[in-house]
Amino acid sequence: MTSLQNWTRCSSAWIFFCCCCLPLLLLAFPMSPKGAGVAPASHSCRLRKMHFQQSYIRNRTYTLARLARLSDQDTDNRFVGPQLYIKVQESNRCYVMKRVVEIIVDKVLLTVPRDRYPHVNEVAEFLTSLTTELSGCKFSGHREHIERNLEEMRDKMKQLGVNGKNKAIGELDLLFDYMENACTEAPKRIVSNKGGNNKKN
Repeated sequence: MTSLQNWTRCSSAWIFFCCCCLPLLLLAFPMSPKGAGVAPASHSCRLRKMHFQQSYIRNRTYTLARLARLSDQDTDNRFVGPQLYIKVQESNRCYVMKRVVEIIVDKVLLTVPRDRYPHVNEVAEFLTSLTTELSGCKFSGHREHIERNLEEMRDKMKQLGVNGKNKAIGELDLLFDYMENACTEAPKRIVSNKGGNNKKN
């Protein structure tokens, strides 16, 4: 009889634990989402395609780039290109482009004479809106290669001085395309052909 009472008491305690305590414990230790570690980059490092489909701002950006290239005689240097991605994981490319845009807006677009570069304010505001939307985009893994590539770009731009700023503006169309490719939901691949020009497949 005592054995039966003990069994009943244990069973009641177990049922109480399963019904009342176990759910509370599960809530206290939430399960990791599927693909943890990848999900943050896939959401916070993404822009909507519609940002790059606005013909007005695309035309302003490309026109500004063409205008700057008219006085660019330097064919040896390039700021926006595959060198930015050397030893950088593909999942970090949007983060890299966010940083590049921040540098070019801050060090170039906000410092050049407005009379020489019409509509530069509009392009700067557009690019700033993209980096604001990507404010939650962080790198994953190792950072040293990203910082090294960005530092090389900054050093080259500083070394070229005024010509460096002009070249950076002349590459705004490339910047636009690279940003779209790296940060939209369905990125296009940018590859280099034998002539050194970039094309999108």
